[in-house]
Amino acid sequence: MSALSQAPIIGKASELNFAVESIIPDNQRDKTKTFFDLRVAPKSEQVVELKLRNDTTKDVTVEPSVNSATTNLNGVVEYGATKAKKDSTLPIDLKEIVSVASEVTIPANQEIKLPITIKMPDRTFDGILAGGITIKEKDTSKSDSNTSSDTQGLAIQNKYAYVVALLLNQNDQPVEAKLELNDVVPSQVNARNVINANLHNVKSDYINSLDVEATITKKNESTALYTSSKKNMQMAPNSNFNYPISLNGEKLKAGKYTLKLNAQAKEGKWSFTKDFTISETDAKKYNSQDVSIKKDWTWVYILIGILLILIALFLIFFIIRRNRKKQEERRRLEAARNRKNVRRKKRPSKDQIPKK
Repeated sequence: MSALSQAPIIGKASELNFAVESIIPDNQRDKTKTFFDLRVAPKSEQVVELKLRNDTTKDVTVEPSVNSATTNLNGVVEYGATKAKKDSTLPIDLKEIVSVASEVTIPANQEIKLPITIKMPDRTFDGILAGGITIKEKDTSKSDSNTSSDTQGLAIQNKYAYVVALLLNQNDQPVEAKLELNDVVPSQVNARNVINANLHNVKSDYINSLDVEATITKKNESTALYTSSKKNMQMAPNSNFNYPISLNGEKLKAGKYTLKLNAQAKEGKWSFTKDFTISETDAKKYNSQDVSIKKDWTWVYILIGILLILIALFLIFFIIRRNRKKQEERRRLEAARNRKNVRRKKRPSKDQIPKK
């Protein structure tokens, strides 16, 4: 039966104002582990404890929470709070059977014990219930009402927390691993187009050292359009995640496609073939949002070319018109000079005037 090698911790001790230590109880399956891996019985109730230490000169308020384990898109098990929905195959949600105070203050330069109550339901299960206890410092910063929304949008804060794994087990009955392929749909990761293949661990045990190879073709064709492979992933019990197949900057094109996916882990091998469709609506939506797609500037270039031609024609017309005006002005001046000269010639000189 799978287990963790160490308690997962997000962040570093130097970045936190408190420290966390597990107090291992007698029903710990492996007392060398620093996280909780407990053998429990139906209808049993137990209180385990975490030691919280504050080495600073100020009181520190923390907010504990409990979550069932999930698997993220990188194939990494998450024990802290996520936005993932409760998995449909999860036999018991840790949130429903594990309770802890929502807020605790650790006095300056002191340590306290945080009790965590586990109340098992009147039912049996094989395998592992996996999750974690998250301890994060309460955010006491006050937002500045004079700060503009633009400035607030640029304010990025890194928040860290301790996450101690909590595994519950009732027996040593082996659980046969089973991986399923759910929906295959177009989507985006970090504003880049992908095809998501949802992989689902439907059993209450870990899937370890998971390697995946995926190929997408046009339906009823053999030429690979997109491929993806990734090794050494892990899936939490009763969890699913979207395995992303990148389009590498290409546009989504509407049509019918086929996904072939091979998965191999310590617990078994699986092969899947699934047809799926990309609609025109989805293709346009995701293509317009993909920051890696090279934009088609053809029409822009055409419009710029037309504009330059119009400007050139206008300049030519202006120059021709100006030249014509100058020519007409010169002709008028020449005509005026000619008329003046003619009048001078017709005027009699003094010698030609008869004397009286």
